[in-house]
Amino acid sequence: MTTEADTMAGPAGAQAVRRALDVLHSFHDNGPDLSASDLARRLGLSTSTAHRLAKTLLAAGFLEQDPGTARYRLGPAVTELGRLSYHQRRLHLAAPELRDLAERTGTTADLALRSGSYAVIVAGGAVTPRTGLRRPLHASALGRVLLAWHGHGQQREREYGPGHGLADEAATPAGGSARVREQGYVLDDGASELAIRTLAVPVLGRDGHARFALGLRAAPSAIPDARVGWFLAQARACARALEVLLLPPEERRAPEA
Repeated sequence: MTTEADTMAGPAGAQAVRRALDVLHSFHDNGPDLSASDLARRLGLSTSTAHRLAKTLLAAGFLEQDPGTARYRLGPAVTELGRLSYHQRRLHLAAPELRDLAERTGTTADLALRSGSYAVIVAGGAVTPRTGLRRPLHASALGRVLLAWHGHGQQREREYGPGHGLADEAATPAGGSARVREQGYVLDDGASELAIRTLAVPVLGRDGHARFALGLRAAPSAIPDARVGWFLAQARACARALEVLLLPPEERRAPEA
């Protein structure tokens, strides 16, 4: 006898789960609420299929619906899981360090982790609905740091196919991950934002992989070439502090002598 669990484990069940996740990912751009027709266009589905998926997610609390317009937005279940993840990763402990770093340097301090082909900003000054949370790995200083010190279970640049812009290391503006690792940081002028200079360093684990990337953002005149060394020292000191705050003891690097 085929059980419900067997059905969900099969190809049809896996496809349904994938489509439901795709519906949730449709809200990544922080845009307006979406109708079932909007979701269908974004996902290449029929409107009836998109409507059915949205209703299922609505019933589970992952979406909510404006009764006046019948349009959808992310629901309370997503908020709950996001808050749980935020605290499980101990990211609430990073906020004071980032705020202090920003005040000391006169910049915006951001902390990002890797999600697929994106660097996702999870703490710091850039976490606002207006700016969004995601940056392409290959087109941002934070992303190039995460690529250079790739972590467990993460694909290397050469494993990305066409369309991701990550087919080889030479495609990155910094000239490749080997060069970034040798240099120890990324200094970027406007790869993802015009007239913004970003200095990014890794937050490393004991294994030498970047668990997070830490970035300082400001106008180029606020991080002049002559003072890059000072800003780099401030960022690295904060990154070391974040290693202690965010990583369990067995995953931390040994203290510097």
